[in-house]
Amino acid sequence: MNTGVSREAAGFRKANPNLIIFKIMLKQAYLIVAMLLILSTTVQAQASDTRSLTLDEARVISQAAEQRANQDGWTVAIAIVDAGGHLLSFSRLPGTQLASIDVAIQKAVTSVYFKRPTKAFQDGIAGGNMALLSLPHFSAFEGGVPIVVDGEVIGAIGVSGVTPAQDGIIAAAGVEAFDR
Repeated sequence: MNTGVSREAAGFRKANPNLIIFKIMLKQAYLIVAMLLILSTTVQAQASDTRSLTLDEARVISQAAEQRANQDGWTVAIAIVDAGGHLLSFSRLPGTQLASIDVAIQKAVTSVYFKRPTKAFQDGIAGGNMALLSLPHFSAFEGGVPIVVDGEVIGAIGVSGVTPAQDGIIAAAGVEAFDR
């Protein structure tokens, strides 16, 4: 039945496909923002429960390691990293070779990323596991030791400058001072 009034004049419009798509995308964007807010709240709650290595604790560890190195006249670089592998404290005893700076940091990073002493990798390679050499963020020399609290790795120490075994002795002395 034709009343003589067009659909547009009666208030009906053709649906604009671009407007429909825009509205759908806007609703999706709102959902994404809501999900991100929920997730960020959850992550913040979890992060507040995570124990972090403090600068004061890193200094205690570093000083104990320095004392152990000085006891035998060893010149070393000592790096302390947090749970993310970021440098928190660093010291280089007088006379330490420059290359030991990067090696100490890499030993600490290896220990925190893989949650074990670097000696485990040195032993693995000595046992013939050459595939270990392809790992990223990796040092295969003793001297990196994780710092563990309640079963959680909160940081690591890396020492370089003397033999790997001596580096390991120094690193262990630093961690031992933290455990007291």
